Amino acid sequence: MELLQMPELMGLSLLLGLLALMATAAVARGWLRAEEETCGGSAGQKANGFPPDKSLKSKKQKQQRIRKEKPQQHNFTHRLLAAALKSHSGNISCMDFSSNGKYLATCADDRTIRIWSTKDFLHREHRSMRANVELDHAILVRFSPDCRAFIVWLANGDTLRVFKMTKREDGGYIFTATPEDFPKRHKAPIVNIGIADTGKFIMTASSDTTILIWNLKGQVLSTINTNQMNNTYAAISPCSRFVASCGFTPDVKVWEVCFGKKGEFQEVVRAFELKGHSAAVHFFAFSNDSRRMASVSKDGTWKLWDTDVEYKKQQDPYLLRTGRFEEASTMSCRLALSPDAQVLALASGSSIHLYNTRRGEKEECFEQVHGEYITDLSFDITGRLLASCGDRAVRLLHNTPGYRAVVEEMQGLLKRASNESTRQRLQQQLTQAQEALKSLGALKK
Repeated sequence: MELLQMPELMGLSLLLGLLALMATAAVARGWLRAEEETCGGSAGQKANGFPPDKSLKSKKQKQQRIRKEKPQQHNFTHRLLAAALKSHSGNISCMDFSSNGKYLATCADDRTIRIWSTKDFLHREHRSMRANVELDHAILVRFSPDCRAFIVWLANGDTLRVFKMTKREDGGYIFTATPEDFPKRHKAPIVNIGIADTGKFIMTASSDTTILIWNLKGQVLSTINTNQMNNTYAAISPCSRFVASCGFTPDVKVWEVCFGKKGEFQEVVRAFELKGHSAAVHFFAFSNDSRRMASVSKDGTWKLWDTDVEYKKQQDPYLLRTGRFEEASTMSCRLALSPDAQVLALASGSSIHLYNTRRGEKEECFEQVHGEYITDLSFDITGRLLASCGDRAVRLLHNTPGYRAVVEEMQGLLKRASNESTRQRLQQQLTQAQEALKSLGALKK
């Protein structure tokens, strides 16, 4: 019996020994792995001749890193900031107020156009309607005169697209692009587009020397060669009679777009020029009645002009005011003129400066309004607010120099008023402007 038990005892001993060795090996492997994770080979050590596996980072860590790298919305605060419109997820390149004053259109590189209600500007919530740009994005947008459509310039398509606005029963709109875009005619990047308030023509201008006049069906009526080496800006006047451009030369050239009594296109003829700058003109703007123009030049000055002249009798515009703006000598600038031509807004980089055009004095300065360079600048049709864009938001600023100009003008008219009804009307306008300034903390004692 003892001889029979010996093999069984030996086998049991061997089995126990094998299990012990396996347990020891497992513990050792676990310890080594823990050492590698702690020391991690992060000091540059290699395992088996290969670098450590970097794919072991968790998905959560990657998501956290992506979130950290996402750009933050630029914050701007000022006592004269009226509102900030923040529904776009991309940088806004252009905006346009409708002629009836009810809407503001904005376009951004997020492939959308937003239509904002201006009556919400001073409220806490800012409503907007969205139109999508399929397979492209818009860099310029302009309302039609009847506010039932808008046109955009496509960044990749290099052409015009028309969107029609159809009102729904709930008060919203449906935006429908026309089946065909305008044909491609420009050979250089576009600098601006516009629709005449009469609805008779559309203008597009490119950075070479070309301005095209189109009808609403996409047919070219006329081609203008500006002979300015290059175009930096072009626009249609609010009265729809003129098209103007500026560029490398130190002047602003203005043409008249002529139509017959039956509305048929006739020709484009030279009207007049704004001459007085000594270097290239960055930008210009018209007043609401087209009787005033303002320009800003690389010579470091801005100028205000009287353009209510008999140009057909060779009468030249009158220079009314010249002001200094040194920033214009070192960088490109944008300009906006209030509807009544009393206030001039100049944008350089991300800052905005407001001037009183009567005295040529700077009255307000807003620094770092946007996180990027300002891409567009415009007064609303009342002249009470100034809108700017340059990042993902539109910022609306109270036009305090405009209120001060009204106060100054009404005080002067009151001294000359001859009848009581006129005095009451002027006094009412004066009081309203003074109360607005007081509410903004901008009433000068």
